[in-house]
Amino acid sequence: MHSTKAVVISVYVLICVIWGTTWLAIRVSLESLTPLYSASFRFLLAGLFIYLLMMMKGIKIQKDPLSTKLYILQGIFAFAIPFSLVYWAEQFVPSGLASVLFGVFPFFVALFSYLFIPGEHIGFYKVTGILFGFIGILIIFADDIGGDISLYLLGMFGVVASGTMQAAMAVVIKKHGHHLHSLSMNLIPMLMGAVVMLLFGLIYEDFSALRFDFTAVWTVVYLGFFGSVVTFTSYYWLMKRINIVILALMAFITPMVALIAGWLFYNEQLSLYDFIGCLFVLAGIFIANIRGVKKLNNEEIIKEPAL
Repeated sequence: MHSTKAVVISVYVLICVIWGTTWLAIRVSLESLTPLYSASFRFLLAGLFIYLLMMMKGIKIQKDPLSTKLYILQGIFAFAIPFSLVYWAEQFVPSGLASVLFGVFPFFVALFSYLFIPGEHIGFYKVTGILFGFIGILIIFADDIGGDISLYLLGMFGVVASGTMQAAMAVVIKKHGHHLHSLSMNLIPMLMGAVVMLLFGLIYEDFSALRFDFTAVWTVVYLGFFGSVVTFTSYYWLMKRINIVILALMAFITPMVALIAGWLFYNEQLSLYDFIGCLFVLAGIFIANIRGVKKLNNEEIIKEPAL
């Protein structure tokens, strides 16, 4: 049992560290690659790894009409557009701040679930957490709204739009995608998004500006393999072995990791407004999970997986 706990804790920490540092890795990748090329290379590589994993496990791609529609929606609105926005935005927005702004994702998942899935409800803690989160976003934007529309401001809007769009797609999958296998659900949309971004990169970005150096290679491999495949498979492994509340708190931990990584390795600085806004967003994420945290006294944190 002690060895199981050690492995679970190690995997949990690993996921938080990797997801928290993917934001910095994206920013670093843009030193050598343009946004659309960088994102497309990442997901082409990740798609290859997932396809090999599916072959090893004997998992087939579901091809029914509903699955096909969901693949297309996911490809466009969960990969192509959102990641194009994030990669473009990180040219101007510090990676740690981008991670915090993406923190709107769990808030919008809760809101869209309440609006579009019958039987879903939002309790006091979630409402309070959502309010804190949105107040934090407003504080972050307050320093830039009112003046000239800068690329920094547009970048922040882009990250928030990305988180909102991905939240909407998460709810669509939650409502209509119960039949989809977790690997095939990501493989086709991931590759579709990668191809779309690559095509737009060929049209709108300067191929001669790309530098296929060590920075380009390690960031694409890190984001494609560790940031997409390792975290994805580890997350689903953890779901069977750890309390869902503790799992949900990753949304609180990873932005803090991103802020620390950006400051420590890239000398990223936040304004006072940004710092206060980040505190509100992080507090909102934590408050939204308080109800679940309170129940942990009567529930197992680490579960024994069924044999």
